[in-house]
This record gives sequence, structure tokens and C-alpha cells, in this order.
Amino acid sequence: MKNSTSAAPAPQVPAPLKNAPSRTEPRPERSTGSRIGELVQRQGVLAVLLTVILIASFVYPTFASLDNARGVTVQASFLAIVALGMTLVIITGGIDLSVGSVFALGGVLAAWASQWGFLAALLVPLVVCSAIGLVNGLLIARANMAPFIVTLASLLAARGILLAFTDEGATTYLVPKDSAFAELGQGSVWGFGYPILIALVLFGAGGLLLQRTSFGQTLFAVGGSSDAATLMGLPVARTKILVYTLSGLLAGLAGALNAARLSSGVTIVGVGMELDAISAVVIGGTLLIGGAGSISGTLWGVLLLAVIQNLINQIGSLNSSYQSVVSGGFLIVVVVAQRYLARSRRTT
Repeated sequence: MKNSTSAAPAPQVPAPLKNAPSRTEPRPERSTGSRIGELVQRQGVLAVLLTVILIASFVYPTFASLDNARGVTVQASFLAIVALGMTLVIITGGIDLSVGSVFALGGVLAAWASQWGFLAALLVPLVVCSAIGLVNGLLIARANMAPFIVTLASLLAARGILLAFTDEGATTYLVPKDSAFAELGQGSVWGFGYPILIALVLFGAGGLLLQRTSFGQTLFAVGGSSDAATLMGLPVARTKILVYTLSGLLAGLAGALNAARLSSGVTIVGVGMELDAISAVVIGGTLLIGGAGSISGTLWGVLLLAVIQNLINQIGSLNSSYQSVVSGGFLIVVVVAQRYLARSRRTT
């Protein structure tokens, strides 16, 4: 008998589409408003700073003098170093309220240790202040405690250690005159003090760290979403511990430089400095919720606050309290602008 089963028909291959695209379609470009908003967030404070300097130079001729510029930048250098550490912390979505007390403690420890030489005057405050930052980081990253509560407790603890070390402020430690440590705070190159140069070097290193290294990208990822960063396999806890340690170290360094410049460990400095540092960071474009920010913006924010203070001194008829009013006004405007820009980005 013949096999009645017929062979299965060969599968038909679909004809190629005539109008198939030959290359991947480009991704839609961001809107002009989105790009302008991002530029304003990053460089808006620089434009405001240049405008204030320009107006003040015309109104007050002494404002634009080289001596005045040196004085403004030297005073701003200590806050700038503290604000640098604060920038890294805020980018990760945290906050460090202890830096003002740590700054004062670092200055007292540096003045006390300066009797044993230059290295002791630097190492003692750096080690102690780094340890305070390390404890902050461990409690926040490992124990999952709120940064606000932990650093507020450190603020009180550091100020208490300072008062105990100085007999409630009755003892003032002096830096030996003509010592190498005193020269670090009072010496200059081309008329610009060493604290200014140290601050610029640190900001340059911080900018490279934030923009050119994997650690910097990890900071942005942790600040954007800590849970997502954990799922990506990023070292979230280690990153938080490191940034709080760096914040304590930089605050201690700024305090040591300030003690070298004043030739003494003053106990009343640093009160409210944490608020100035936070203001400079936020005015510079770093988001308080974390995930976005820049080192250069913080530098412009610090200089803007310093210029405002100097301008109030130039006026003469206003006291220093007006600086807080103006700084607070700038801060409110910047925060409102950040919320508006963030909302406009989500809708574009």
C-alpha cells in the first residue's frame, strides 16, 4: 500500500519589512526649560555672586580693594573647608549638625598640642575629630539611626568635651609664637594666606573625587535612593561611614587652622557654624534630599555668604544680625526654586 501521509509544507519565512528603520532612532532631547533649570541650579549662585560683587564695587570703592579681598577669602576659607565635608554628607541624603562644635574642639586641641610641635598640633585634632565623625557614621549606617538625632547628640557631646577640657572655658591654650604651626595659619603666598590655598586644594580634590571617581558616583546613587543603591550592590553603609568621617576630619582641620591664625584655642567659636555650612551648601545648588549637588556650587555659596557679611560691614550702619536675615532670605529663595525646578523636570 502506498503511504497516504503527505509531507508537511515548508514554513514560510515572512518577507522583510520594506519600511524598517536602518538604525536606532535617537532618544528625544531634553526640553530647553529642563536644561535651563539644571544650569540655574548649578551656576545660578555664581551669577548672583558676581552681580553682588559688581554692584558693591561701584557703591563702595574699598570693597574691591585687594586687602579687602584677602580678608574676605581668609575668613571664608574656614567655613569653606567645613562646608566641603557637609556637601558630601548632604549629597548622600544625610545631615551633620555637629560640625560647629567639632570645629571649636579641633581648634582647642590643636592649640593645646602645639606645645609639642607642628605634627602634634595637626594630628591630635584630626584624629579626635575623625573619631567623632566615625561614631556618627557607624550609628547612622549600622544602627539605622536618624542623622539629625545622632549629629545633634554629637554637637552636644563635642561641646561638652570642649568645656571639660578648658575648665568651662576658663583655660585658654595659646599657640607658641613664631612656631611652624602658627605660620600655617598666619603665613601667606603672594599675599594670600595658607588657609585659602589649603581650601582651594581641598575643593579641587573634592571636585575630582565627586565627578571623576566611582566613589563620587556612589555618593549620588546613595543619595538618590539608598535601597536602590543596595540592590545595585553598592557599599551603602561603608559610603555613609566614610562621608561622616570625612566631615569630622575637615571640621577638625578647619578648627586647627583657625587656632593657628588666632594663636589660641578660642572656646566660643563655631556656634551656629553648622547652619552657615548647610546654608552655603544648599545655596550652592545641592539638594537637601540628596542625590544632586556640586563642589563648585558650595564654594560659590560660601563666598556669597562671606561677601554679604563684608558688605554689611561696609555699610556700617547695620549690625551683624542683618547677615542672618539676608542669608535666610537667600536660603528660602533657593529652596523654593529647587522645588520648582524639580517639579518642572518631572513634568518634562
